[in-house]
Amino acid sequence: MDFKSNIIVEKLPKHIAIIMDGNGRWAKSQGLMRVRGHEKGTKAVRETVEACAELGLENLTLYAFSTENWKRPKLEVQTLMRLLVSSLKEEIKTLQDNKIKLQAIGCIENLPSKARKELREVIDKTSDNSHMTLTLALSYGSREELTQAVRQISEKVKNNIIDSETIDESTINKHLYTQNLPDVDMMIRTSGEKRISNFLLWQMAYAELYFTDILWPDFRKENLFEAIYEYQKRERRFGKTSEQL
Repeated sequence: MDFKSNIIVEKLPKHIAIIMDGNGRWAKSQGLMRVRGHEKGTKAVRETVEACAELGLENLTLYAFSTENWKRPKLEVQTLMRLLVSSLKEEIKTLQDNKIKLQAIGCIENLPSKARKELREVIDKTSDNSHMTLTLALSYGSREELTQAVRQISEKVKNNIIDSETIDESTINKHLYTQNLPDVDMMIRTSGEKRISNFLLWQMAYAELYFTDILWPDFRKENLFEAIYEYQKRERRFGKTSEQL
């Protein structure tokens, strides 16, 4: 089935988030070191970004490195940081050609200086692009994000900048890393795992969850198109009944 031709462009999700899982298992299945899986996974990133741009998707967020990932073997972490730098250099043309704006969320200050420098340069170079926003979640953890938001709001209440009686969802949204992004409409996780792993917990309150057994290095445009096609078949009620919709 040609999933792309059956996608209704007018009903595209506004924001897709992806947990790119399975690099290590892919490498193991090939008899390779785990780091080779991460290297292979960069092609899946390129294809996915290009596919989203082709469709006209407005926002794509990729879970590239979590706060928990720092606990992984030193060689693997070093490889991931090296890949981040090299990928940013290699993909700048793709971002510019497709008018994609890059941004990053998470504890960016924890990244190695070389990675931070390259990241800032690409963010600056693509800042005027408006076709799509690509967000990399780096050294990111949703609980840490929410904790930081609570801390900031509490400080503003303490200093009479915010009245505690006026705190609502919009107040919290304004203090999250994703304050300039809409809520996630669809979350995709590869590799067969069925959990959200501390990723955008607040932002995915009403997201449609899509799980696939495909390992991330094998994920291609057709797989993304199929996921979106399946998303469009679902009825999103947001607490209402089908009759109300």
